[in-house]
Amino acid sequence: MEAVYSQGISLAEALQERTMSHEKFWLTVTYLGDPNAAFFLIFPFTYFISKRTGVAVLWVAAISEWLNLVFKWMLFGERPFWWIGESGLYVNKQPKVQQFPSTCETGPGSPSGHAMVTAAVWWAVVSSLGSFLYSRTPSVVLSSAPYLLYVLMLVAVGISRVFILAHFPHQVVAGSITGIILGIILSRRVPAGRPLLFFFSVSIGLLLSALSIHAGLQQLGFDLSWTIALAKKWCSRAEWVRLDSTPFSSLTRDCGALIGLGMAQYWKPGGWSLPRAPTALCVALSSIALYHVNRLPLPVRPQGLFYSLYFVKFVIVPQVVMVLVPGLVHLFSHKKKD
Repeated sequence: MEAVYSQGISLAEALQERTMSHEKFWLTVTYLGDPNAAFFLIFPFTYFISKRTGVAVLWVAAISEWLNLVFKWMLFGERPFWWIGESGLYVNKQPKVQQFPSTCETGPGSPSGHAMVTAAVWWAVVSSLGSFLYSRTPSVVLSSAPYLLYVLMLVAVGISRVFILAHFPHQVVAGSITGIILGIILSRRVPAGRPLLFFFSVSIGLLLSALSIHAGLQQLGFDLSWTIALAKKWCSRAEWVRLDSTPFSSLTRDCGALIGLGMAQYWKPGGWSLPRAPTALCVALSSIALYHVNRLPLPVRPQGLFYSLYFVKFVIVPQVVMVLVPGLVHLFSHKKKD
């Protein structure tokens, strides 16, 4: 693997050298490819256009990120920003690369979570959009356009992850391919209208399965915290190593979002039916509300408190989008008509 890793560093060096003037663009792309964006950005926009697609986005994001976590624990992938220092190959001549605020993630590197979750989530979106376009205008060219944009997005997210030294190219490719497969499978099995017990069972099942795998690997002698120490050691700035980038943050995010999805469907089965203008207002209000929810500062000590509050944060997300905001808009628009 040493040759594969060194070639990846060379590619990252070339990318930074030739496209550093587009730094803001790559940082924006990597932000949009963050699994967090699926919950706070993609979900509210898609839900108010198509409820089934919105639910699919949340469902696919949670399951694909959970699987990514398990794959990372088992594959022990390196990350470029720490491998440069750990490899010992660059003692005499350091590569001309730099780190960024999004570089210093603390989990293993393979496969890329950004690429995997982006591929899975956006497959649910573009397949739905492609089917809709084909049903309205049976044009193969027009209905294929979303898939072209989908490929371009995956390429852009992959390049951005290599550019910021978060992943090696093969990790991005592996994540993208796995994500596409998951997107195809999971988007066909959307749990819209399932009972609350189903979501509690899935969430608890994911939590217990992950903890069992973690405990089992530790019993076999594997140190699953090895990446956190390396991230802290080789990150350019200590504040770039964030607790919300740890594997257990991903786990609590996924479990919280699934329980929140079940609760939202339980409180208001089928969701609110709104005309087009109030729907646009719901998109705006939900985006504003989730922006502030996402920005809520959480205490990082003790870590148990952080993970508990992080879990609650993602339980709240579906409530805001599916129940609270559309409920309030429906209430006021109904009063206005009266």
